[in-house]
Amino acid sequence: MDRSKSIELLNRAIADELQAIHQYLYWHFHLEDQGLLPLAVLFRKTAVEEMGHLSQLAERVLFLKGDVDMNPAGPVERITDPEEIVRKAAAMESQSADDYNDAAKLCGEHADSASKQLFETLVADEERHFDAFDTRLDHIKAFGPQYLALESFQNNQGDAPAGQ
Repeated sequence: MDRSKSIELLNRAIADELQAIHQYLYWHFHLEDQGLLPLAVLFRKTAVEEMGHLSQLAERVLFLKGDVDMNPAGPVERITDPEEIVRKAAAMESQSADDYNDAAKLCGEHADSASKQLFETLVADEERHFDAFDTRLDHIKAFGPQYLALESFQNNQGDAPAGQ
């Protein structure tokens, strides 16, 4: 097993996960501030799931006797338009799924089955995240940008005390 190649791939994934966590929390704060609570919650929940990915990746790096590189892949993009946010998030998740598929193949070629399996599990999670964002884009396309506001309004109606 070539540990150095696996460690390199795992650390690249850690950088991507860190960048996604920062980005998703940034978007969570802005969407919450805009009153788009269901979408804000989706971004917070996704960021927490990405933190779990980060933890799994770091544990694997340490198991392989590597050092965990905690530098994000890039800066936070200052996008605040809800539709643009969802579009960018879907693209990020799609790219992660592709990258993790490639990493799984390379780990397999280097006889690292455990890292290969970890990447394959992450692919399924990233595809699920992509689907959540892509579904939102489909709804925006079908019902217009006001879909997100209506969703928030509907969600808030359920919070009203009985009789109101």
